[in-house]
Amino acid sequence: MSRIGIRPITIPAGVEVSIDNNVVSVKGPKGELQEAISALLNIEINDGVITVSRDSDAKEYRSQHGLARTLINNMIEGVTKGYEKKLILVGVGYKAEKKGNTLVMNLGYSHPVEMPDPEGITTEVPDATTVIVKGIDKAFVGNYAANIRKWRVPEPYKGKGIKYDGEVIRRKEGKTGA
Repeated sequence: MSRIGIRPITIPAGVEVSIDNNVVSVKGPKGELQEAISALLNIEINDGVITVSRDSDAKEYRSQHGLARTLINNMIEGVTKGYEKKLILVGVGYKAEKKGNTLVMNLGYSHPVEMPDPEGITTEVPDATTVIVKGIDKAFVGNYAANIRKWRVPEPYKGKGIKYDGEVIRRKEGKTGA
């Protein structure tokens, strides 16, 4: 059995979950999310607890079991707490600012990089070298943070670039010159 897939998911107070033809809809205080779950799985709600089960031990059933449970759990956590990713700009002259609904970053290019916030995602700039990406969908938050990071991936010699908070950049030794 799947170690993750068999775990029950408790529905917290203030969250509504509905299932219609294996499309799970979760509505909570921060918003509403929908996800289509594989038709190979059975999703049931009993007494405020969601269980995901499968009919067979075939490989395609097993591969979907833990994934479906995690997707549903992430939706419930997203509409109650939300998700956030913190990015740090490291480098001389690298800075970010918020202009209305647009994130504007100076990253050493001849022009500033402007990224409008997509629907359902908000960005905050508490100081010039920190960007916080917030939202209720875990995949969208991570994807948007990765798109921001893609503009300047940290390089291994000085560590300049956009890195995640807590990320360790493996450094290389420079030329010896001898």
